[in-house]
Amino acid sequence: MEGLRRATASRAPENEVETRMNTVKTAMLLAALTALFGVIGYLIGGPNGMMIALGLAVVTNLFAYWNSDRLALGAHGAVEVDERTAPELVGMVRSLSQRAGLPMPRVYVIDNPQPNAFATGRNPQNAAVAATTGILQTLTYDELAGVMAHELAHIRNRDTLIMTVSATIAGAISTIAQFGFLFGGRGDDRPNPIVMLGTALLAPLAAMVIQMAISRSREYDADRIGAEISGQPLALASALAKIAGAVHHIPNPDAERHPATAPLFIVNPLSGHGMDNLFSTHPATENRIAALQALAHQIGVPASPRPAAAPRSAGPWGGRARRNPWG
Repeated sequence: MEGLRRATASRAPENEVETRMNTVKTAMLLAALTALFGVIGYLIGGPNGMMIALGLAVVTNLFAYWNSDRLALGAHGAVEVDERTAPELVGMVRSLSQRAGLPMPRVYVIDNPQPNAFATGRNPQNAAVAATTGILQTLTYDELAGVMAHELAHIRNRDTLIMTVSATIAGAISTIAQFGFLFGGRGDDRPNPIVMLGTALLAPLAAMVIQMAISRSREYDADRIGAEISGQPLALASALAKIAGAVHHIPNPDAERHPATAPLFIVNPLSGHGMDNLFSTHPATENRIAALQALAHQIGVPASPRPAAAPRSAGPWGGRARRNPWG
């Protein structure tokens, strides 16, 4: 742990520059999403349509700011847990939060066999972390601690607000583009149907690409800071390998219904069978693992080979499950 802190401290100036660059890049990408909103409004309704669309973008941002956590958690049927209903998980998050210097977030469990997790909330004082039952059944204690530390890193970096706002705007862009195609003006006021069709098809794709860039720019930082919080970069690397190996054959129906929430998760939860997964919302898992292994090597911990996926076992939340899921 001390070696990791020293290694992180030695890279502090470089990390500060990277963080500032990512902040500027994210601000520009959010501005691009808002501008795209205005362009779609112009294509649908001319100057008046553009002004209405920009007004909707402002309202959408404000709504997402105050309701980001509720929207994301509700989309995935997350249930809040406490020390009585999930003592091991809540205790882990409490310990990691103290180590990270963060307020204790609310903790949720999602009844879903796909191993995954995400964080949400407009600031550290109003944050939440959510883990699927699949991840609780699949990972070891140290691996899960690495994942929860990664999510706390997103909270500390204020990534949760940025990613949820971008998800809300991207979803609104898709809705307004499709609405414009179906219910645009009539007669002479109706835009060229080819333009309308192109807008309905390309606007959601453009929004997804921008949202993808926002998400990808945050993940490496969260991996590095999460490894610092947990003190075990290789445990997080092992967790990433297991999660990435599982998402390809364990579907997440809620994520498929709400693809704009995919960037919130630690690993892209989408199956890849549809248009929404033509581009990845996350960096390649292999690259993330390599970066964590390099960090481990830097502090004197030998890198381990890529682990195989863990066997499925009874989880802590079912009727016949063990009290302590990590043995």
